[in-house]
Amino acid sequence: MTDALKRLSDEGVAIWLDDLSRKRITSGNLAELIDQSHVVGVTTNPSIFQKAISSGDGYEQQLADLAARKVTVDEAIRMITTADVRDAADILRPVYDSTEGQDGRVSIEVDPRLAHETTATIAEAKQLAWLVDRPNTLIKIPATKAGLPAITEVIGKGISVNVTLIFSLERYREVMEAYLAGLEKAKAAGLDLAKIHSVASFFVSRVDSEIDKRLDAVGTDEAKALKGKAALANARLAYEAYEEVFSGERWAALDKAQANKQRPLWASTGVKDPAYKDTLYVVDLVAPGTVNTMPEATLEATADHGEVSGDTIRGTYDQARAELDAVAKLGISYDDVVQLLEDEGVEKFEASWNDLLKSTEAELERLAPTEA
Repeated sequence: MTDALKRLSDEGVAIWLDDLSRKRITSGNLAELIDQSHVVGVTTNPSIFQKAISSGDGYEQQLADLAARKVTVDEAIRMITTADVRDAADILRPVYDSTEGQDGRVSIEVDPRLAHETTATIAEAKQLAWLVDRPNTLIKIPATKAGLPAITEVIGKGISVNVTLIFSLERYREVMEAYLAGLEKAKAAGLDLAKIHSVASFFVSRVDSEIDKRLDAVGTDEAKALKGKAALANARLAYEAYEEVFSGERWAALDKAQANKQRPLWASTGVKDPAYKDTLYVVDLVAPGTVNTMPEATLEATADHGEVSGDTIRGTYDQARAELDAVAKLGISYDDVVQLLEDEGVEKFEASWNDLLKSTEAELERLAPTEA
């Protein structure tokens, strides 16, 4: 059942799972996915943790202990989430060792309420790296304007980073610039660049969701013919930008110092529109040196009936540009769409975090010991 996943892996696409829970760790499911489904990494986000912890499955004893210690709800969440990430990192450690640090990674996000605060994001990233204390951790920093200098500073301190919530090509170039600047700082500080890794999480399905909605509002045959094309076009042009930046003179100097390329990671790859094939954002985004982080349903769909037919990105750049130009000619503003998606992405993660705070606080109160 994993032939398609093996082919995907053989094409140079690292398969990561976009989900984590304590039950997935303790049941052996994560180890099984690594062993049987070519999974070589895990990503988390506030929404994933909110769903996992709110289910209560596997967390009761730790919550009871935290309640007995009278910790704050923020501290409780950090203790719970970092414990899951630490355990997942240990399970993935053999992959990390065998790939010389490229894969075998587990990502954990800075507090989404800090998305527009540079100094606080840097401090949070350092704290998370210290708390998890595993070399195969990636600290997730959002690609907001405030996040960009934070990325540079954190990379400059030798902490590996997963840059998240990237929607626009312009912002993606700024993210790569921030990474290169961070590597240059790390090099100046005498750090070993070979030990610093990064991925840039370029979001896919949400682009189609928003642009398709606007194409429906236009309502012409020309508009309808463009549905389901913008997200792939956007991602493919991101890969073109990646190829350009990591073959330039600035990169060449860092490459000599054993630096690692910042790989593009396709995020939000679960299909939102049932009219589209459920493997769309996997099999149509195949190119070497990429990561695809999939929810379990997408992973299973790809294993079951994914048709992997080699590189589906390189050689498509002119067509991708033409498709985005056609969308723009219908009066749909690319800049407006990507800014809206970034704003909504931050808001959604913050809302999930706030929901997690509320549900965890309720559990701490329920489990608090009654004093004799």
